[in-house]
Amino acid sequence: MANRLPSTHAPGFPPAIPIRPGDPNPFDQPPQQHMMNSMMQQQTQQHQGSPGPPSVPQLPPQMFTTAAQLLDLTDKKLMVVLRDGRKLIGVLRSWDQFGNLVMQDTAERLFVQGLYADIERGLFLVRGENITLLGEIDLDKDDYVPEPYQLGPVEKVFALKKAEDVERKIADKRKHKRLAAEGFESEHAGEAIL
Repeated sequence: MANRLPSTHAPGFPPAIPIRPGDPNPFDQPPQQHMMNSMMQQQTQQHQGSPGPPSVPQLPPQMFTTAAQLLDLTDKKLMVVLRDGRKLIGVLRSWDQFGNLVMQDTAERLFVQGLYADIERGLFLVRGENITLLGEIDLDKDDYVPEPYQLGPVEKVFALKKAEDVERKIADKRKHKRLAAEGFESEHAGEAIL
């Protein structure tokens, strides 16, 4: 009973963590450092009796969620697919907590009717909410082109893509009119699209 400290927590609140004399004060360290120290202590206690070198403390996977996972992709070549269907290929140079990306040496890749072409865009800032998909490009397979596609002249591919986009917009308008006749709102009803 001599080792037990008296309880001083208020009813309805979780009890405070007792700090014994000689223990480091967790409030003297940043939260991440305190978490690392407690994880190292736990691993040391678990492996005191096991032979071999002590294991390196690992951060739990929930430590790096959302935009922080981009840390591993910095300075690597990525393909980014945007909400409007555009595909960008470039080197990720910077990012922020909102998932906004700064890409260098960016090219927009157009695919249409078995052809593809790259349009150089240079330095590109991508707003995080417009990103649908992103992934690292394997540099060993960077020059590999999938079977049905062939490199085409930029002007021809661009013209074909513009014509395809116009046809898609006309088909979407027809679809939205039919849905409105049945009492459904179209996808962007009430929004100002600039």
